[in-house]
Amino acid sequence: MGLRENAAAAAGRELTANEHDRPAEPEPAPLPDPMADYEPGDDDPEMVPVHIAWLRVRKDVRAIAKGEQYNGGGTRFNFRGVDTVVNTFGPVTLRHGINIFPVGIDAEHRDTTTSKGNKMRECTVTVSWMVMGPKGDTLPALLKTRGEALDSADKGTAKAQSVALRVLLLTGGLTPTHDKDPDSSHVERGEAPIRPAVQYLDEITHPQTSAGRLRQIHYELKQTGQLGALLTNEVGDEERAGDMVVRIGKERAAGGAA
Repeated sequence: MGLRENAAAAAGRELTANEHDRPAEPEPAPLPDPMADYEPGDDDPEMVPVHIAWLRVRKDVRAIAKGEQYNGGGTRFNFRGVDTVVNTFGPVTLRHGINIFPVGIDAEHRDTTTSKGNKMRECTVTVSWMVMGPKGDTLPALLKTRGEALDSADKGTAKAQSVALRVLLLTGGLTPTHDKDPDSSHVERGEAPIRPAVQYLDEITHPQTSAGRLRQIHYELKQTGQLGALLTNEVGDEERAGDMVVRIGKERAAGGAA
């Protein structure tokens, strides 16, 4: 069945005799391949598959240090800013023929306020990215990253997309910081010093110490092997710490019942 018969069938009818006798329309010619006659120039990237080109980008970038510092609101930390990351990846992706396009953006907005009461607009975006190589081929799956930003005017969405791009480049590039590994230093945790029984005396004899706290003190003295330590009680006699805790606890329980 030719194109004419297919078109008629799609329209729910049959060809007439005149239409059957009409010369068949020629098949449309395939679109030309825009890269068919392309020859790379001296400054053009090598025509390699996209995954090889991206691997070369990663080899050239190597690492991006956390060279910027945030210091505000009582918080201080080092970070890798959007401009720093894009300025690093931009020339390298250009050299290897990598193009990165946002092909889908889902944005969510909500109004919020700062701790000082200033009104802000919060934007969270999920961006789908297409990574294309010098030959026009793309990575087999769209990459998705999220970004979040606050702004008092109309720049929140743009900021959030910039953050999502930074996440894509750093995550897709597996870009290390070359910062010191937190596991490279090891500190042995020492044993907590034992609290002497005599330091519990004021708390044991204080009239506001609860029955629950007295039980906890008895447990702590038992754990540290100090139930038999001698303490000077309220009348000036020596008494074992464990016995004193139990006695005072019973006296307060009896007083409360009375």
